[in-house]
Amino acid sequence: MSVHSQVSGTSPSEPSSPEFSPLDITQDLTPLPVYKEVIVSKPTFDGLLSQPVELREDLSSGCGGQTWQAGMVLGKHMLRYHATDLGQERILELGAGGGLVGLAVARGCAIGAPLYITDQLEMFSLMEHNIALNNLEDKVKARILNWGEPLDEEIRSFKPTAILAADCVYFEPAFPLLLRTLADLLELNSDATVYFCFKKRRRADQHFMAKAKKMFVITEAEDEDRSVFGRDKVFLYTIRSKKSAVAGIRG
Repeated sequence: MSVHSQVSGTSPSEPSSPEFSPLDITQDLTPLPVYKEVIVSKPTFDGLLSQPVELREDLSSGCGGQTWQAGMVLGKHMLRYHATDLGQERILELGAGGGLVGLAVARGCAIGAPLYITDQLEMFSLMEHNIALNNLEDKVKARILNWGEPLDEEIRSFKPTAILAADCVYFEPAFPLLLRTLADLLELNSDATVYFCFKKRRRADQHFMAKAKKMFVITEAEDEDRSVFGRDKVFLYTIRSKKSAVAGIRG
């Protein structure tokens, strides 16, 4: 995932995910996950995929090359709730790392056009490797997208309507760059939806969300597993343009 590379409605009866609290500092002291050796994992997302995604996990170019919990949560969410409603969407994944979420969507969801998985140059060969490993060259394209930089013409022409982002809130210096890119993508298409999942590790993550809430309309996504992943301080949101919200009110 881009930041990783730079470092090297629930039902009323269900409990909500943990709320951010300025006094909650225990996560600041939590050590980061132990990095794994190079492996090929084969997640089925608890059986939602009849054929697993094969994913080479390789940290040689950055810690975006391994599977992180938020990617598993977001992939499972998309497969469970959006398997049949993405046919008209133009899908792009931000900070894809090895491409877990995008590959899962390409394999298990009915999509009408090839989707993009994007990250920095350091992750490009791993993304391409995993696309080929899953024989998904006709459904998935790897693309370099550096947060904070102007979107290139191919992405601008694509005008994504569904944007996937898993565990992109990680490296604090990249937060303004990520916000800029989210704003640029939602400016391209004010009706687009960002499916945004991350694990809160430190108080800086709370500050990121506070800024994001000033810029966008952010809603906690409904998911039957929310009480489960919420215990690990994993949060799942949809992010939309405020222009879209205003248009909806006027409509």
